[in-house]
Amino acid sequence: MLHHVGGIDHCVVLVRNLDAAADSYARLGFTVAPRGIHSPQMGTGNHCIMLRGDYFEMLGVLTPTPANQRWRDVLAHREGMSAVALRAHDAEAGAAEIAAQGVPTLPVMHFGRPVRMPDGSTTETRFHTFHLRDMPIPGLRLFACQHLTPDATWVPGLMDHANGAEGLAAVEVLAEDSHSAAAVLATLFGRGTETEADGALRVPTGAAPLVLLTAAQLAARYPEMDLSGLAADGPVTMAIRVADLAQTERVLRSSGVRTLRAASGLAVAPADAHGVILVFRPG
Repeated sequence: MLHHVGGIDHCVVLVRNLDAAADSYARLGFTVAPRGIHSPQMGTGNHCIMLRGDYFEMLGVLTPTPANQRWRDVLAHREGMSAVALRAHDAEAGAAEIAAQGVPTLPVMHFGRPVRMPDGSTTETRFHTFHLRDMPIPGLRLFACQHLTPDATWVPGLMDHANGAEGLAAVEVLAEDSHSAAAVLATLFGRGTETEADGALRVPTGAAPLVLLTAAQLAARYPEMDLSGLAADGPVTMAIRVADLAQTERVLRSSGVRTLRAASGLAVAPADAHGVILVFRPG
């Protein structure tokens, strides 16, 4: 079990147009944080959806730079989830801990971005991050994030959502060989695996789990949904825990959002969530 890294911190959803994505997720009932601008070297910006203990971000390329080439390569083909960030309690120690398992990591990076606070003032939220050098399984890019200024990230007001969203419930990951993929991730996290009712494999992380499933299992979970345009492998679904699913349904219906009743909750198709299957589950 990892001691300096634990649980999913946030998910990264790549989008081609940040303004359009912000409008889409506001329509889905989320409170969307103001745009954040990363360093000129990174050349990216984001809008965050802050939940109670975790979050997800919509990430877009503002200026092409060598540092965002990998994101531009993905966006040339699709939008959608591109990476999952783990919570680092100590980035330097966490990188060393994972490297000691024989999983190479890249150097720890230090960066921040300005944040506008509710009273109109501006502060900076700062992070230490490190990436795994290679994808542990095809399509799944993992990195770890240590929050140095959590009060500037989880800002009051931004965690209240009309759709009742409270936290990440799970991330579903497509894998052609789900058993091998789950075994690799279980070894990384040191937490074993669990089998869900349809044979999908759940890997506990210390927070929201990763659920490994095949394309056939994914199609069976969302039988009436158009799944075209999703990545062939890697993270495809964000399950969001909500306080009241009936409230969520009312908000989505009032916005004209099409939904599908899935076994685990209320699902929104990738076409309406910028390349992500979004599933709202009762808490």
